[in-house]
Formats: sequence, C-alpha cells, structure tokens
Amino acid sequence: MANSQQPRMDTLVNITQFLLSLSLLIVLHEMGHFLPARWFKTRVEKFYLFFDAAPFNSLWKVNKGGTEYGIGWIPLGGYVKISGMVDESMDTEALKQPPQPWEFRSKPAWQRLIIMIGGVTVNFLLGFAIFAMMLWYFGKAYVPNSELKQGLAFDKVLLDQGFKQGDILTKIGQTPVPHVDAAVFVEQVVLNDAREVTVLRDGQELTFRLKDNVAEQLTSQKVPKVLLMSPRIPFYIAEVAPGKPAEEAGVQVGDRILAFNDSPTLFYDQFGPLAMEQKSKPAKLTLLRNTDTVAVNLTLTPEGTIGVRPKTDGFFQIERERYALAQAIPGGIQMGVDFLNNQLKAFGKMFSGEIAVKDNLGSLISIGKMYGTSWDWERFWSLTASLSILLAFMNLLPIPALDGGYVVFLLWEVVSGRRVSDKFMEKAVTVGFFLLIGLMVYAFGLDLWRHVFQKFF
Repeated sequence: MANSQQPRMDTLVNITQFLLSLSLLIVLHEMGHFLPARWFKTRVEKFYLFFDAAPFNSLWKVNKGGTEYGIGWIPLGGYVKISGMVDESMDTEALKQPPQPWEFRSKPAWQRLIIMIGGVTVNFLLGFAIFAMMLWYFGKAYVPNSELKQGLAFDKVLLDQGFKQGDILTKIGQTPVPHVDAAVFVEQVVLNDAREVTVLRDGQELTFRLKDNVAEQLTSQKVPKVLLMSPRIPFYIAEVAPGKPAEEAGVQVGDRILAFNDSPTLFYDQFGPLAMEQKSKPAKLTLLRNTDTVAVNLTLTPEGTIGVRPKTDGFFQIERERYALAQAIPGGIQMGVDFLNNQLKAFGKMFSGEIAVKDNLGSLISIGKMYGTSWDWERFWSLTASLSILLAFMNLLPIPALDGGYVVFLLWEVVSGRRVSDKFMEKAVTVGFFLLIGLMVYAFGLDLWRHVFQKFF
C-alpha cells in the first residue's frame, strides 16, 4: 500500500472498529428488550440498528414475522418499537384506541418490567463475559518494574507534581506498585484520593506528596492519559512519514536521534519538549546511523513534529499473568464491577465539582478515537466490554426516555398499585428526550472544540 494512502486507511480502520463494537452492543441491548417482549406475546413493530429518519430513512429493511428489521443511517443508537408503549418515537396515535392484548400497556407490570430491564441486563452480562474471556484468552499483560532499566518517562503533568524522568514508581500511598500501570495510578489518586507516592530515584527510595490540584490535572482532556507514565526508551526511528521534514532531511528508518540542537536526546521523552519549543523553526538533529554519527538540518512543522514514528518494542519484556477459565470468570466479573465502581466515583466527583465536567465529557468522537488506527483485538474487546457496562449504567439512569425512567414508573406501579397515565408518560418522555438531546449536543460541541476548532485558536 502506498504511504500516501496510510492516513486514509488509519481512519478507515478506526471507524470500522468503532462501528463494529457499537453495532454489537446496540443489537444485543435491543435483543434484551425484543426477546422478553416476544416471550410475553407482545408485538414488536420494528427492530433497528441505528436510527432511521428523513431524508434517507432505512439503509436496509425487511419484514419478517410481523416485525420490520432494518439498519438506519444515523449511528447514534438503535431501538425496538413495541406496540402500545410510549417511547421516543412520539407515535401516540395507537394509544388513543382501546388497549389490545398484544400491546405493551396490556401486560402485567412484572412482565413490562422484565421487558424494560432486559437491555441493561444483557449489557451488564456481556461486559462481564467479555472481561472474563479476555483474562482466559489473553491473560493480563504488564511490564514488571524489574524490566525498567532506564526507569519511567512521565508526562509534564506528573513532572510538575515532583516526578523526574527515570524514576520508578514503587508505591502509591500504602499500595505497592510492582509493575507499570497508569490506570492504577489514576484510580488511586483521582478516585481514592491518594496523595503520597514512593519512587526509586538513582537507586534510593524517595517519598513525596503530590499537589492538591493533581486530580484536576490528571482528568483534563489535555493530558494524554496513555502517556502519563511509560517505560523510558531510546529514540530509534521505526517509520518516516512521506513529505514530512524528516524525510526531506534524509532521516532513515533505524536511525537513533542522539541530540536536538546539540541538546542530548538519548531518550524519546527528552525530544518532545525541545521540539515543541521549535515549532516551524529550523533545527539540527544528530543521528546515530549504524556506527556513524550524522547531522541533518530540517524545519519543524507548526505542530512541533518532524514526521517520524519511534520504535517502541524490543526494549523490555512484557509479561502476562495467565488465568484458567475457573479463575477468569470471577476475575472478569470483578473487572466489570471495578470499572463500574470507578465510573460511579468519577461521576460523583464531577457532580461535586472536584473534576471538571467539560474536560471529561465526550461524544461518539472521543469514544471512537479510543479504538486507535491499528487493529488490536485486545484493545477492541476491552473497550467493547467497558462500553457495554457503561451503556447499561447510563440506560439505568432515572431519566424518562431511558430504560431507567420506565423502570422507575413501573416500580411505582408495582409498589403502589397505581398506574402512571399514558398522558403523563408522553410528557415525561418528551422532557427526557429533549434533555438527552441537549446533553448529546453539548458533548458533541465539546468534542468539536477539542478535535477541530481548538487547532485554529
């Protein structure tokens, strides 16, 4: 494949992974509503992946067994349309007629409740099952501290907190850290309020306290979380992008960058800060090519890059903790519970103002970017499991138009014996629908600002 086509292929791989994951979650969620409805002899008029709306409506559809199955053109979710149910379609004409035996509103409250919680039940079980199968098939990968010959490289936000390049993190509060895991660090500091860390620096243990603003800094969208801490590696060139400054200057795959404007850059983490200070400016690189030292001159891009991809493999041994199936099942459930618990803590801190909503709320754009531009099944299934559990949780929120809103009304009916009127349900679903649309527009606007407009300001 020609290098000029690579950005287009990267985008295609990213979108394909995201749509595959999203489609799987939507279809199984809606199946969780569809199957109980059929079991209780309730008519299901439509079963759709994505939303069908004017001007294009359905991309594909077929009628079978009294149900229209189809694929819409708006990839924001999916739905099943159940006869006699007030939903976001706002189609209330049938409700003006007397209830029919096959309609949702004619069924006992306990059957309607099972139909409504079917989707979130499937998503919770799916998330737990995927995590379990991942532990069984992949195990749990980690880089042990014993492999960190050059220590860790830290993002600027952690350097500002007192870390130094080359430190090895050994303890967060009283929790030992035997291997590299930025997620555990964020969890302990942001969610469990740990503020004391211990590192191995120049062969000596050192304990220091993080600043009070560390949680806010760690949860900011401006911080690349995957790079908060990573094994320190030398800067070898794995790929040179066509048409970029490095190619034009004659930089080759396999070269090692030793210096930037005569400042040593023996490690990859040393290069970035120096390059960012030279945006659109000329610079001199000192390279090691085989056994020769070579100097080249180039002009950096406006983003402070030269157009290369560093080599990241082969510098340390990645180990995996293996799980038997009997261990993987409870382990996967625990992973799902831990993920959900962390999400609840994060939402709590957003509501309390401890971390900024605008820095942590995102739309499908942010979610899609998480899948990356290379096909990685381990990352794909991990994200799918996480999104499945998150989708279940979000759908359980007591907001009309979400499953949780219907569940609240049904529980009220079960407890009190009094049914909420169709007229009230119409108004409640309308309010909930516009509330959700407003939230989606806000999240989409934040993403447009982060990923598009912010580049120009």
